[in-house]
Amino acid sequence: MQGLSGKGASEMGAKLKVAGLLAVGAVAGALATMQLQAVARNALAPLPLEEVQQLAAVFDRVKAEYVDPVDEKKLINDAISGMVAGLDPHSQYLDKKTFREFRENTGGRFVGIGIEMGMEDGVVRVVSPIEGSPAFRAGLKPGDLITRIDDTPVRGMTVDQAVKRMRGDPNTKVVLTVFRKAESRTFPVTIVREEIRMQSVRAKMVEPGYGWLRISQFQDRTVEDFVRKVGELYQQDPNLKGLVLDLRNDPGGLLDGAVAVSAAFLPSDVVVVTTNGQLAESRATFRASPEFYARRGGDPLRRLPAALKNVPLVVLVNEGSASASEIVAGALQDHKRATIMGAQTFGKGSVQTVRPLPNESALKITTARYYTPGGRSIQAKGITPDVWLDETAEGNVFAALRMREADLQKHLQGADEGKDAEADKAREKAREEARARLEEQMAKSKEPPKPLPEFGSAEDFPLQQALNQLKGKPVLASKSAGAEQRADASTAGK
Repeated sequence: MQGLSGKGASEMGAKLKVAGLLAVGAVAGALATMQLQAVARNALAPLPLEEVQQLAAVFDRVKAEYVDPVDEKKLINDAISGMVAGLDPHSQYLDKKTFREFRENTGGRFVGIGIEMGMEDGVVRVVSPIEGSPAFRAGLKPGDLITRIDDTPVRGMTVDQAVKRMRGDPNTKVVLTVFRKAESRTFPVTIVREEIRMQSVRAKMVEPGYGWLRISQFQDRTVEDFVRKVGELYQQDPNLKGLVLDLRNDPGGLLDGAVAVSAAFLPSDVVVVTTNGQLAESRATFRASPEFYARRGGDPLRRLPAALKNVPLVVLVNEGSASASEIVAGALQDHKRATIMGAQTFGKGSVQTVRPLPNESALKITTARYYTPGGRSIQAKGITPDVWLDETAEGNVFAALRMREADLQKHLQGADEGKDAEADKAREKAREEARARLEEQMAKSKEPPKPLPEFGSAEDFPLQQALNQLKGKPVLASKSAGAEQRADASTAGK
């Protein structure tokens, strides 16, 4: 899979430890943008004999002398995994099981109960049941707390462990113990698992004349869902005055989806993104034309209303906006098609190619970097918003604590990274100050911080500021980004 040929998949990256959502079956973190590409390479590079002999010697010693018997296949798999993981945070060896799960997540389909969830005070909090899913039909509601999965208490589990227990084979049952705060009661719910198809696009009219369109991840059917949701908005109001494209916490996904969504708003044939790498196939330019995003014949954007090309547009981003969502934000910003509002994005500016290997395994390896139409590198920097916004009217709670690409060990060097020591120090200082404030707050209240309002709700502060921008009203710009904002701004033009 690779970010160059037309089919693709997404990669799990840094998980937001303090705040973030996940759909059961797909963690929201920082996904790489890539595409599936099976390439036969007949000529293998010659192996360094001395180093291979060293590897064989270590393998032999471990197998013969380790305190317990070891599995030979596991040793080899671990050796391969270590070799690839040492490159950067996004390169990975995918064994048979991991590769299968990887492809399921890319397609936006999995077997489970169908909820968007987060962790709250050590238990699973239902953010939203997916419409039409088993959880939706069973009556689960936003805010429900899942305290047990079958007979196992949730407290003490990681997010991944909770997800795995709720997923399973089709037509099997899982019993959830649910605490509903609003009713102060605990009750069991038996749910039969089935295949879930994620809805990566949501939309609604938030006010007369103003629409909200959220893309949570660029999956296999995102473009089709995007076209359908835009059509629904224009059916409700053919004279739409403004649109908010919400890419907050969108970890990325398929490159062709990012190109298509960008093309929906841009003039035909303008540059959306370029890539550059060692291989000839990694040096490419992607334009707002069907040949760069159409997969199944015909232009999937042909059904969009012509007015979409000119509707006033705001794009909301934050530290969780990564990869494909950064491509969209960067393209719309460089072509001056939209006002970008929010916070500095994640900075996931590299392409991962997934090469299928024997035995149903695969190698996911970084092969290129992304550049916006204006030639800016996204890597380890991200997209700087035109207007900085706080998470709430009171300021930021989690923003400075969220991990970004530049925080990951062994990340690819960004174009200007390390050149401005003062900016680097300012960013780290801002992070430490935010962490200290949060720890102080938790020590005083002895309770975790209040979760942020749901995206798209009436309490969604950044969304309200985006609407003000579209209406020409005053916008309450960030008052708490402080040193980190100044650090990012100081490198923006370099």
